[in-house]
Amino acid sequence: QVQVVESGGGLVQPGGSLRLSCAASGGALDSYAIAWFRQVPGKEREGVSCICDSDGSIYYEDSVKGRFSIFRDNARNTVYLQMNRLKPEDTAVYYCAAGGDGSGSYYYSLSQREYDVWGQGTQVTVSS
Repeated sequence: QVQVVESGGGLVQPGGSLRLSCAASGGALDSYAIAWFRQVPGKEREGVSCICDSDGSIYYEDSVKGRFSIFRDNARNTVYLQMNRLKPEDTAVYYCAAGGDGSGSYYYSLSQREYDVWGQGTQVTVSS
């Protein structure tokens, strides 16, 4: 069973950038759908971005389009979320999640119900 671990969170000023990493073990990340979610206290977890299917389709939630970018480095077995022009409303715990059976054939969305492997989360705080 694949496992994922996030890193790269921290404190950044509005307008700044961060790159989150989702490193995998126990399986090849390109055989799974990989998504980033975020959650603030008192609110539901929301989908941010995913490499959603085995054709490589990528989806972004509307509020991060043009600012965030998801990409995968197969050699490092890691998926990244590059976050630029950060806003205070991006403050949240960010989670990486994997979905699929590892066969390399998957067609997922940004619904958290579809993902069954989750990391522990990494805090992102955007504040001056």
